[in-house]
Amino acid sequence: MQELSGLSETEFQKVFTIVRRLRTAIGQSLVGKPELVNGLLAGLFCDGHILLEGVPGLAKTLAVRSLAAAAGLDFKRIQFTPDLLPGDITGTLFYDAASGRFVPRTGPVFCNIVLADEINRAPAKVQSALLEAMEERQVTMGDRTLPLPDPFFVLATQNPVEHEGTFRLPEAQLDRFMLKLLVDYPDEAEELDIVRRYGSPARFQAGGARPALGSALPADAALPSAVLGPDDLESVRQAVHTIRFEPEAIAYLVRLVRSARPSTDPAAASQGSTALRELSRYIEFGPSPRASLCLYRAARAVALLSDRRYVLPDDIKQAAPAVLRHRLVLSYEAEADRVETDVLVKALLSAVPLP
Repeated sequence: MQELSGLSETEFQKVFTIVRRLRTAIGQSLVGKPELVNGLLAGLFCDGHILLEGVPGLAKTLAVRSLAAAAGLDFKRIQFTPDLLPGDITGTLFYDAASGRFVPRTGPVFCNIVLADEINRAPAKVQSALLEAMEERQVTMGDRTLPLPDPFFVLATQNPVEHEGTFRLPEAQLDRFMLKLLVDYPDEAEELDIVRRYGSPARFQAGGARPALGSALPADAALPSAVLGPDDLESVRQAVHTIRFEPEAIAYLVRLVRSARPSTDPAAASQGSTALRELSRYIEFGPSPRASLCLYRAARAVALLSDRRYVLPDDIKQAAPAVLRHRLVLSYEAEADRVETDVLVKALLSAVPLP
């Protein structure tokens, strides 16, 4: 097999060590949740944004803060509310009397990792303020265009249960998120460990900082120390681009994404398998080529996180749910039959043959 990688074995082993060190540091604050940690690392390494969905209290904010602390990156949290204004996120121009001109005052979006907490609580005008920043990595204020720092990583959370006072994210903005990760409840052993680790007031010295009642993050002391040097993250991001991806695996990836689209060509639809024709009636709109690119990058990150220099079809299958679940618009028939997006993605993975 021809070697397509631009890095030597020694360089890859150094990258694998960096990734393991970062994963271990994040695990010092989190209990369990390996899928969440791997998803966050995949987004960070591939320069893609992530949407986190889960009920309150499942350590979504703690996971993001731990990632920023372990990676040594600047972190800002924005609490989205119905009265938030676009300038509260991006910043605004203010008049400087001394110079007699308007100068920009940057907002919290100007940092490495931005946590947009409960993004669906802000109206569409505020949500759209993130679009330019997420896609173009820049912010426009008046006649000025200001670049955002590199790396720039947006993680947004939303509550799937409570819909009162929320605004549904439009498909155009959902498509900007590379991955959508679902954060579920811990199992019994993990929850027992959480109570033992964070439930005792003995963790705090007399006169020290104490958490607010109900806080999932007891104290800043619970966050890990930075374990990455200035060039470590860039080394990992460069390594992801050199992960070998065989042509047969790329063809499988494209077939998988295309199978998630309703066919408008009767001839092409008749040539598909019976299972795919049955599933297509549940899809109103499917993923765009942006999904193919995101799945291509995510599969490489999965391979890297598995200490491999090449992509397997199973890497594509593992990354597919997080890439596709927020890009499928279900039909009325799917809602009538109560077909959930994740169930549909799983069925598509079973229906498309492996290379």
